[in-house]
Amino acid sequence: MDKRVLFIGGGKSFMATSIVKELQEKEFEVIQEEPSVTKIARLENKPTVYLIYVEDLDSMSELFVYLRDRAVEDDISVSIIGAHDEISRITAAVPEDRIAAVFERPVNVKELGAKMEDVVEKEGIRLQKKRILVVDDDGTMLRTIKSWLSAKYQVFMVNSGMAAITFLAKNEVDLILLDYEMPVTTGPHVLKMLRSEPSTSQIPVMFLTVKGDKESVMQVLDLKPEKYLLKTMPPAELISNIDEFFEQQKIKKYR
Repeated sequence: MDKRVLFIGGGKSFMATSIVKELQEKEFEVIQEEPSVTKIARLENKPTVYLIYVEDLDSMSELFVYLRDRAVEDDISVSIIGAHDEISRITAAVPEDRIAAVFERPVNVKELGAKMEDVVEKEGIRLQKKRILVVDDDGTMLRTIKSWLSAKYQVFMVNSGMAAITFLAKNEVDLILLDYEMPVTTGPHVLKMLRSEPSTSQIPVMFLTVKGDKESVMQVLDLKPEKYLLKTMPPAELISNIDEFFEQQKIKKYR
């Protein structure tokens, strides 16, 4: 289990020092940083578990915009220490499913340490899940598919073909669910770009489409998509198709 935590804020206050000491006694590796987006962005090999100590919420607004974007793109876990009204404002800004824990001040550091052990354990389990990138210009469709798949898979979302290319330049995934019809850069064009680059040429791709006609299928046959999933299919059927794909991948691996 990766017991690393990025502890942001708190400075050298008595409470922050006590929290760090408690975590270290529980054998956490604590990486402490100021609430500066520039400094945090420059950190290499950052933990996926963030613990935020809120001191002055207004001065940390840029940080929470950054965390919101990171939570969507990189799927981090965020735990928050703050006053009741501060926590309410933060949880409204960061995706709810990425809030792992909240601690109202004054904090019981023993309870916090125990809870953070639970947070990193759950994060370790989550990180073992297969990684799926969903590409669709329809925000509602993105959120819907993520809600269907998140129980079994790590799900990342982007809303355009070029955003997918940018994401994949920095992140590895096990499968891409790609909208067939998108403005500017269509799904087939995105797949052509992926197949032309050695780093992305072997990533399995399934098309998400409202069109199941033969002509649409034939246009991309040489690009070898794994499947065509109709957007109108029931959630259980879509999940079943993806489960079956990964099961077949596992069988091929051990043959």
